[in-house]
Amino acid sequence: MSRTRILHISLTVLPILLSLALTAALILAVGADPREVFEKVWEGAFRDARAISQVVNFWIPLTLVSMGLIVTFTAGLWNIGVEGQMMMGAIFATWAALYLPLPAVLLVPAEIALAMLGGALWAAIVGVLKTRLRVHEIFGGVALNALSNIAAIYLISNPWRSTEGGTELATPPFQPDALLSSISPDFNVNLITLLIAVGVLAGVIFALRRTLWGLQLKAVGKNSRSALLLGVPTTRTSMSALMVCGAVAGIAGSYRVLFTFDTLRPSISGGIGFLGLLVVLLVSMRAIWVPLVTIIFAIILGGSTRLRVALQLDSSLAGVMQGILVLMALLTNGLRERLTSTTNIEIPTETPQPTREPAHE
Repeated sequence: MSRTRILHISLTVLPILLSLALTAALILAVGADPREVFEKVWEGAFRDARAISQVVNFWIPLTLVSMGLIVTFTAGLWNIGVEGQMMMGAIFATWAALYLPLPAVLLVPAEIALAMLGGALWAAIVGVLKTRLRVHEIFGGVALNALSNIAAIYLISNPWRSTEGGTELATPPFQPDALLSSISPDFNVNLITLLIAVGVLAGVIFALRRTLWGLQLKAVGKNSRSALLLGVPTTRTSMSALMVCGAVAGIAGSYRVLFTFDTLRPSISGGIGFLGLLVVLLVSMRAIWVPLVTIIFAIILGGSTRLRVALQLDSSLAGVMQGILVLMALLTNGLRERLTSTTNIEIPTETPQPTREPAHE
């Protein structure tokens, strides 16, 4: 095994080991047994088929969002607006579920397709703001996140308001034909979206490694001005990266409304978009590591629900574990950059550098 590969593996595993050690120290500080805590988290995630399905149901949208963000980060774009793109996908899917008079065999594909369209269009607005009006994608994305939530609240409170009463702010439950079906009552996971997530994972990895588009994304992400001089259509490449990410995020949003909740409600994304940003930072834009990291996050979140009952520990410990993991990853990335600058080992850049100014074709 080459020295470069050993260093890659070491710097990927190091933040995980450090975060486990620090979490164990924190658990000891509050008078609990770290081994028992980790056992309960593992048991909570894998105690039966229903618990495993909860882990998978969180893994699916998180993996979709993370793979979409890999595309935009490769192009040097900080797509902070991914939460809004999830929400817009959920809104488009909700409209289809409420109003499209189609049989189930056609309705579900139409819902997913419209969700992709909604997410892509919302991401395209970020791209237009950046490439035409020189509004940085971070600012445009944050603004559009807020607007998508406002739009959802308006729709839920007015034209799509449930007439069944109650205090919950949500649309009426969708008709059964509009919902994604589960594999079985015990294993409550939708097979279609699971296959879509696996397909997106394989497709993004292939596109980034084996296609001209992937090469153009990398060129724009490294230096958009140089890429433009070399004939790369920088504006079109940036727009395509954002719209692909938006479409994938839209699928994740549709999964949340058509399977997880069966209705549209405020903040349907549940912070999954922002967690996807952390995943991409953690894997240093290496797409092959995304499913492993997302399953770790899903296990931590799914298993932490037993901590309160079994050990009288607050389930927010899962958030602490995630935060420590991200902090250790960022520190390790800094170490990797330092090694890159002081050695001759060629290590890919971890986080994309957003283009200072939008380049045009």
